[in-house]
Amino acid sequence: MRARPFLPLMLLVPALSAPAQVSISIGLPHMSIGINVPTMPALVQVPDSPAYYAPGMDTNFFFYDGMYWVFKDDNWYASSWYNGPWSPVHPEAVPLFVLRIPVAYYRRPPAYFRGWQPNSPPRWGDHWGADWSRRRAGWEQWDRRAVPAPAPVPSYQRGFQGKQYPAPDRQQAIHAQNYQHQPQEPVVREHYAAQAEHSKGAGRGERPEEGPKHH
Repeated sequence: MRARPFLPLMLLVPALSAPAQVSISIGLPHMSIGINVPTMPALVQVPDSPAYYAPGMDTNFFFYDGMYWVFKDDNWYASSWYNGPWSPVHPEAVPLFVLRIPVAYYRRPPAYFRGWQPNSPPRWGDHWGADWSRRRAGWEQWDRRAVPAPAPVPSYQRGFQGKQYPAPDRQQAIHAQNYQHQPQEPVVREHYAAQAEHSKGAGRGERPEEGPKHH
């Protein structure tokens, strides 16, 4: 598994049970990941899943449990707004039902997905290695008859585009006023709370960070 540029900034606590519960601290708030989403994309629910994907986009763009998730350049990112700012997500802190999104719903799959079953999740254990597999043991096992209901799509964000797209220091207040869903998966609550704190930091004038450089 190759080194990830933000790994030293992440605080990880080993799993306590299977599937793993991971306590994380999101680093590099307000980062640019090299994509621009000018308007909120149409989201379609992944069959038999509480996650959504964006079929009209040329990137791996998902929505789950009240947050957006992007898989780009072999890294995961999360945001509560459709065009960021984005926070990096360590492989051990990716939500379970995001990991379980089938290969077929990745609009720009990486080369190593080739040959994998389109209706099954990516073989993350093969890619991220034995240590990841041990920490996230059981991620690929769930009761298909008891999948949680999907979170409502934050449709209010369609009214914020172009010059109306809010700055990071305003996003949290607008989101809280217009969207009542609270994340259900523990690791999503971690991400959600961390981004709220980062938004407060942006309001205090903290300088945004640049995204990782890929060559």
